[in-house]
Amino acid sequence: MNHINTSLRNIRRSPFQAMAAMSVLALTFFVTTLIAILVYSSSQVISYFETRPQIIAFLKDSVDQESVAELLKDLGANSKIKNVKFVTKEDALEIYKKATSDNPLLSELLSPDIFPASIEFSVTDLAYARTIVNEVKLNGSVESVGITASLGGESTLGDVVDQLKTITANVRIGGMIIVSVLLATSFVVLFVVIGMRVSMRKEEVEILKLIGATPSFVRLPVLFEAVFYAIGGVFIGWLVACVVLMYVSPYVVNYFQDIPILPNDPKYFFGLLGALLAAETLFGIFIAFVSGFLALTRVSKGK
Repeated sequence: MNHINTSLRNIRRSPFQAMAAMSVLALTFFVTTLIAILVYSSSQVISYFETRPQIIAFLKDSVDQESVAELLKDLGANSKIKNVKFVTKEDALEIYKKATSDNPLLSELLSPDIFPASIEFSVTDLAYARTIVNEVKLNGSVESVGITASLGGESTLGDVVDQLKTITANVRIGGMIIVSVLLATSFVVLFVVIGMRVSMRKEEVEILKLIGATPSFVRLPVLFEAVFYAIGGVFIGWLVACVVLMYVSPYVVNYFQDIPILPNDPKYFFGLLGALLAAETLFGIFIAFVSGFLALTRVSKGK
C-alpha cells in the first residue's frame, strides 16, 4: 500500500508528465478500440453474405415432384451448399405480397400460377458460388438461376467476393500497422517519462540504497506509477471510443439495415466492449511494466 501511495504522490508532483503519458496511451487505445470494432464489423459483413440464401434456382413449370425431390437431394448432399429451401408458387406469392404490402393493389389480381417455384440455398464459401451456379444451370429442371440483389447479380459476383475479402484483409492489416505504430509510440513515451522521473529522483534513490532499502522498495513505486499511467490511458481511450461508437451506431445500423454489423443483443454488445477493455488493460499493464523496467535498468547503469 505504501508503494501505491508513493506512486500517486509522485504523479501529483509532475502532473504534466502524467498527462503527456496518459494522453498518448489514451490515443493509442482509442484507435485500438475503434479498429477492433471495425474488424469485428467487417467480419460480420462477410459472415452475413456467407450464411444467407444467395442463390435462387427457378424451376420450370413442367417439372414434376420427383425431379424436384431429386434436385433437392443432390443440393443437400453437396458439402459446398447449405440452407437448402424449396419455395412453392404459393410461397412466392406470399413473399411478393409482403414485399408490396405498402401497395396491396399490386397483388390483388395475381395468382400463384404466374410465379415460378424455386429452390433457395447458400454456399459455405462465396468463392464456390460461381461454380455452383454453373452446375445448377445444367440441371434439366432449372429454368434459370439468379443471385440475390444484395450481391449485385451473377456478372459481378466474383468481383463482390474479391472486394469483400480484400477490404476485410486491408482493414486487418492496416489496423495492425496503425496500432503497432501507436503502441511503439506509447512504449517510447512511457520509457522516456519514467526515465525522467527516475533521473529526477536519483539522489533520493541513492540515499535509500545507503540506508538499506531493497531494490524492490526502490523499483515498485516507479513500476506502479507506470501502471497507473497505463490504466488511466487505457480507460480514457476506451471510454471516448465507446462514446463515439454509441453516437454513430444508430446511423450505422440504419444504413446497413439487415446486416448485423453490430451486435443486436445489448448484453453481447456491452460484453464485447467489456472484453476489449479487459484485454487492452492487460496489454497496457504489460507495456507499462516492460517500459518501466527498462527505464529503471538504463538509469541504474548510468547510461
